[in-house]
Amino acid sequence: MADIQRRPFVNHLRGAPTAHVRHWRRGRLAHDGVGQSFWFRPLSAVLAEVPVDDRELPLLVHGRTADFQDVAVQCAVTFRIADPAAAAARIDFAIDPTTGQWRAAPLEQLGGLLGELAQQHVVDLVAGLPLLDALTEGLPKVRARVAGALAADERLAATGVHVVDVRVTALRPEPEVERALQTPTREHVQQQADRATFERRALAVESERAIAENELATQLELAVREEQLVAQRGANERRRATESGAASQIEAEAEAQCLRLSAQARADGIRAVGAAEADAEGARLAAAATVDVDVLLALAARQLAENLPEIGALTITPDLLTAALNRLAGTP
Repeated sequence: MADIQRRPFVNHLRGAPTAHVRHWRRGRLAHDGVGQSFWFRPLSAVLAEVPVDDRELPLLVHGRTADFQDVAVQCAVTFRIADPAAAAARIDFAIDPTTGQWRAAPLEQLGGLLGELAQQHVVDLVAGLPLLDALTEGLPKVRARVAGALAADERLAATGVHVVDVRVTALRPEPEVERALQTPTREHVQQQADRATFERRALAVESERAIAENELATQLELAVREEQLVAQRGANERRRATESGAASQIEAEAEAQCLRLSAQARADGIRAVGAAEADAEGARLAAAATVDVDVLLALAARQLAENLPEIGALTITPDLLTAALNRLAGTP
């Protein structure tokens, strides 16, 4: 919308860079272009403002397919006014010289024209397609048909309207029909899901069975190894006891041998000492046999004296002295 400032007897218009302004003064074109800014007299000026930017027109078209099924086509048409002079000549884009607002509704009129043209071609195309073909192949066909038809339309060309793009975003049947069409796919997907669930459960059972078998095999292996360990421990204990007994036996035999050797050595010593003593005694006896009795008595007395305890006092009686003297004299 143009920005108009009012002053006494004159007004000032300042346009926008996306609006084409046409100013007629006394029936002649005074200003024509985009981004205009000028002074004008409200009573003698005729103003028209034509937007030249891209505009979006959303459409929802209802049609019936060849098999009598209702469908809804949702699309959008992007257009712009390429020839503002032609558009201003065919559609009322006049604005109020005081407020700058359109006197009519030109964009609604232009949108209605585009919508009717697009709807006509969408309905004609959908009417020749069965429902399944319309749902599977309808989007590109509708887009190509509407874009080509609007681009070739003579009325739009004469109005100066250029169609920039056509987009078809959805083509849907009635909700009940859509649910009925979705049912086989849903059932198939559910079957696939159930099959996947069963396969997952079977795989889980197989995995559990493998785990159980592995645990059982592990337990059996552990039992076998435990049995081997017990047997090995028993063998080790028996070997240890055998070796301990053999060592004890060897030690006892060595000790007995040592005792025998010691006893034998002691006996040999005793025998040697006895033999030596016997030989000495025999030698003494043999020597004594050749010695006089008095000498033997003297030796005996000496030996007796050597073995007697210490005598502190000796009392000699007359009888004892007489008997000793008699013996020394050799008289009875």
